[in-house]
Amino acid sequence: MHRARHRRIVLALVNCAVLFVSCVALAQEVVDRIVAKVENDIILLSEVRDLGSYQILVDGKPESDAQILDRLIDQWIVRNEADASRFHLPSDTEVSSAVERLRKSFSSPEEYESRKKESGLTDTEIRAVMSRQLYLSNYLESRFRPSIQIDPKEIESFYQSNIVARARARGQEPPSLEAARDAIQEALVQLGINQEADRWLKESRGRLRIEKLLDKGSK
Repeated sequence: MHRARHRRIVLALVNCAVLFVSCVALAQEVVDRIVAKVENDIILLSEVRDLGSYQILVDGKPESDAQILDRLIDQWIVRNEADASRFHLPSDTEVSSAVERLRKSFSSPEEYESRKKESGLTDTEIRAVMSRQLYLSNYLESRFRPSIQIDPKEIESFYQSNIVARARARGQEPPSLEAARDAIQEALVQLGINQEADRWLKESRGRLRIEKLLDKGSK
């Protein structure tokens, strides 16, 4: 009878262990389930969560899961092209500079640390995300910048409608056109790069096999 009781206890412990392992496996499956298929590749829910955490750090709140998934699909397209062309990875110095720019975008070190805590990201994770973002943005820059041509009339129009109008609305004296020319030129180039990249991504999406698997209940 003592042995029978012992076997029941052992069996109960084994069942508990099996249940625990099953729960852990289920939790991992939920965290890392597939939310999209792009060609022969997949995008995981954990990737959506990671990018959402980064958006909390940078913008204070994340986009919806559906919007983040669209961004990840676009990033897949860019990364696939960049990898195929053997585009160079950003250096440690570039990543450090980008992280420092992010820190300085906050009003104080305390605000940055508070937002970082809210996002749940570690310094190592922030560097990793920043490195990936730089890789993609650097590739788009190298691909589209050479084709962007800015007409001098565009610079003058931007100056009048944005710089001068905004300064006058604030009761301030606007900088001269010559003083603002380089900054306006770069702003217009970046706008052109974004427009060309958006057009290319839209065309690329139309050529790919993309299947979205997000739950309807996703936020």
